[in-house]
Amino acid sequence: MTKFTRRQFIFTASTATAASLLMHGCSNGNNTATNNSSTVPAANINPADAPEVTTARLGFIALTDAAPLIIAKEKGLFDKYGMTDVEVAKQASWAVTRDNLVLGSGGGGIDGAHILTPMPYLMSLGTITQGNRVPMYILARLNTNGQAISLSKNYNDLKVGLDSSPLQQVFAQQKSAGKDLRAAVTFPGGTHDLWMRYWLAAGGINPNSDISLIVVPPPQMVQNVRVGNMETFCVGEPWPAQTVTQGIGYTALTTGELWKDHPEKALAMRADWVDKHPKATKAILMAVQEAQQWCALPENKEEMANIVANRQWLGVPAKDILGRFQGKYDYGNGRVEDYSNSLLMKFWRDNASYPYKSHDLWFLTENIRWGYIPGDTDTKAVVDQVNREDLWREAAQALGVPAAEIPKSPSRGVETFFDGVKFDPENPTAYLNSLKIKKA
Repeated sequence: MTKFTRRQFIFTASTATAASLLMHGCSNGNNTATNNSSTVPAANINPADAPEVTTARLGFIALTDAAPLIIAKEKGLFDKYGMTDVEVAKQASWAVTRDNLVLGSGGGGIDGAHILTPMPYLMSLGTITQGNRVPMYILARLNTNGQAISLSKNYNDLKVGLDSSPLQQVFAQQKSAGKDLRAAVTFPGGTHDLWMRYWLAAGGINPNSDISLIVVPPPQMVQNVRVGNMETFCVGEPWPAQTVTQGIGYTALTTGELWKDHPEKALAMRADWVDKHPKATKAILMAVQEAQQWCALPENKEEMANIVANRQWLGVPAKDILGRFQGKYDYGNGRVEDYSNSLLMKFWRDNASYPYKSHDLWFLTENIRWGYIPGDTDTKAVVDQVNREDLWREAAQALGVPAAEIPKSPSRGVETFFDGVKFDPENPTAYLNSLKIKKA
C-alpha cells in the first residue's frame, strides 16, 4: 500500500498553524459581521430533559461542509437547546483533530468534531491512535456531495474528467523520466483518500505504485499545487473553487459525479462523553439538525456564504464560496454546470443528515481494500458499535421532524458508482472481490 511517511506527517503538522477560535463578531474582507447568539429564542425545555452540562468543545476544519456547526453556533441554536457554552474551535488538520479528540476537553482537547467519516472508526479500532482504542460515536452526517478532485493546469490539454485513464500513459512517461508524481489527500483512509484512490483505480492507475499519495491539510492544498508539489488533489470546498479562481488548476470532477449523494463529513463525539451526557448529546444533535435544515434552504445560501467566509471560520472571500453552495460549478476548463437540483452539497435534503450504516460499511470495506484495516475485521459489528443512528432518530423526533424525513432503514440499499460498479451492503465481500486494483 502507499506509505504515508513520518516526514509527510511532520509536514502536515509543522506547516499547519495552530488555530484558535477568534472573538465572536469579527468581520471578513466583505465587512460582513457575524450574527450573535441571540438570533433565536430559547426552546421550552422540560426540566427533566435539561442537558447535564452546558459546555462542549467541538472541532472543525476550514471547509464549507462544517457549515452546520458554524451556523448552529452563529444562529444561537446550541443556546436554544440549553447548550449555552458550546465552543466551535478551528483545527489545523485532521491529524490535529484526531489528537485533540484523543485528549478530550478534559485534557485540553475537544469532545467532538466535524470529521472525515472513516476517522471515528479508525480511532475506535486504534488504527490511527498507535493501537490505543478511543471509542467514538457517529451522531449525524453533516453533508453529502461537495468535494472535488482537481488537476494542475499542466494537464489542461488532456481534458481529464470522470475518466482518469488519459493520465495513465502520461504518468508512466513522467515517472520513467524520473519525476516524483504526487496526488494529495487530506488523511490516510479518510474520504478524500478513498475518492482519489477509487477515481485513479477506475482509470487503470494504481495509487499504490503509479503515483505517490501525500497528506496535505485542506487549507494548504491551493498553495501546494501552485508551487508544483502535486499533480492532483482531492479536498472539500472552498479549496477546489479557489484553485479555479486563482487560475492554477481545474476541477476534473465533483465527487457527486463519482457517487451521487455520497456520504461525506460526520458529526462525531467521544463515546464516553455521549454516554455520560445523553441529554446534552440530544441537545447538540437537535441544534445541528436545525442548522442543517436552515443550510438547506436556497434563500439562505448567500447569508451562509457570508457567515462561513469570516476570518474565524474559513477566511475566504464569500464570492468564492457562494457559487458552489448554490450548485453553480465553473470547472475552470470551459465546462460550467448547474447542479442546484442534483449534485450540490446537501445538508438536509434527500436524507443528507441521516448516518446510514450501509454507507459506513462501504468506508470500512474500502479501508480493507487498501490495507488500512485487516481483512478479517468484523465490519458489521464495528458499524453497530460506532454508528448511533438511533440517537439521530431520537433527536429528530424530539425536534418534530416529519416521519417522511426519517429513513425507515439504516441501509440505503445497493449503491452504484460512476463506472457501473455496485456495492451491496448485504454482500461487501462480493464488491471487494470484483475490484481489479487493490492492495496485493
